[in-house]
Amino acid sequence: MGIKSDMGHAKSFELTFPASGDTVVVIETERKGAGGYPVYADDTGIVQAEISDRGEVRMLASGGHQSHDFPSRAVARS
Repeated sequence: MGIKSDMGHAKSFELTFPASGDTVVVIETERKGAGGYPVYADDTGIVQAEISDRGEVRMLASGGHQSHDFPSRAVARS
């Protein structure tokens, strides 16, 4: 299950991860996730997330044996 964002569909989001305190900017890609919502990725393509129109975030593995921390917050960027 994901988390709620401050805003629904946007072109980019800032994801904040509580374990590390890192903030990562993800930008909308042309792909859709399993739920049919846009997939967002960072510059490297390593951090990927499906973000619903209700702001629910589902982290996606971009490689084998990858396990992401869940972001504590997703903020839509303008």
